[in-house]
Amino acid sequence: MDTKALVSLVGAPEAGLLAALEEPLPTVELARRLRVTPSAVSQHLRVLYATGLVARARAGRQVLYRRSPLGDELVGGSRSA
Repeated sequence: MDTKALVSLVGAPEAGLLAALEEPLPTVELARRLRVTPSAVSQHLRVLYATGLVARARAGRQVLYRRSPLGDELVGGSRSA
């Protein structure tokens, strides 16, 4: 899917988060990379998680987010399992 179509489908903030999730990352790192607040990232991640576009897993004290296979399809990338 091209970037413009993805933005139209999920919105600019969510599309940016999906694109940034090339690797599993915690909320704070996503916020730093996107130059937004962690609370803003958390709100958008909740939406992406609820729609099945991202998955999350605990790693010690952090929760890491990654694109789900559906999220990968939407951004046009493929990730090895």
